[in-house]
Amino acid sequence: MITVTPPTTLTWNDNIFNCVLGWNGVTSDKWEGDGCTPAGTYRLRKVFYRKDRVTGLKSTLPIHPIRTSDGWCDDPEHSFYNTFVQLPIEASHEKLWREDPCYDIVVALGQNDAPIVPYRGSAIFIHVAAADHRPTKGCVALDLQALKTILAGCGPKESIHIRSAN
Repeated sequence: MITVTPPTTLTWNDNIFNCVLGWNGVTSDKWEGDGCTPAGTYRLRKVFYRKDRVTGLKSTLPIHPIRTSDGWCDDPEHSFYNTFVQLPIEASHEKLWREDPCYDIVVALGQNDAPIVPYRGSAIFIHVAAADHRPTKGCVALDLQALKTILAGCGPKESIHIRSAN
């Protein structure tokens, strides 16, 4: 299991990595747009990656090369809320194909997906940290090599446990 201990530590097996969390910390009461990383234990569902930028990616998790038309709906009023979508879509969404490297690898987490509850959080991912390690909107972010190392050793039933800050 991957374990996140706020404010900046992620452990997996015997490895310790620095991570970045939401700009508003960690919460056990996640709401859309609150800037918090949700506390809890979540399955790693699927890996998305930029085939044009990332080489040597290995994982037993399902892997999907990102296309320019790939997105994730973050509109709590839409029926596709918190799901992978094909663009264009009129609802608010995250574009998975980005100019910056933050979504070069994106791991979708099983947060608010069984069942999906409107306003309880969407697009909670593990992804590549920004070069300046600025906080995320609620995701867990790591350096590219750390993320590749973890994914190479993850089993198909891997979970992440995000501890509360208290």
